[in-house]
Amino acid sequence: MPTASLNPGYSGPVRDRVENFGGAQLVYVHWEGHNNFCSAITLPLPPETPFGALTAEILPSLYSVDPDWAEVDLSTARWMLDGEDWQPEAAKGIGEQGVGHKSLIRFWTQPSGRA
Repeated sequence: MPTASLNPGYSGPVRDRVENFGGAQLVYVHWEGHNNFCSAITLPLPPETPFGALTAEILPSLYSVDPDWAEVDLSTARWMLDGEDWQPEAAKGIGEQGVGHKSLIRFWTQPSGRA
């Protein structure tokens, strides 16, 4: 989203360029429908990060504070990448699957045991 400066002619440094993150890229992840998380979490992730590592290690470390997390089955989650439905593959790196710098991954879950 472009922004406009209140001061004509201002051109400050762009600090969130991918080159500034030492081989990582910023990836936004949002667990939709949970009030404990009102917006996406920003993660600096290398493009080689397997999607399976994201779901097995990284997301649990962030979202397990929510009492619903213990019942979540991510294998049945609905996923979107940058506004499009997405079927991620656990063994492949996120970059290989189209996740780029400042991509937004959204997911919806239904805790097991609920209709």
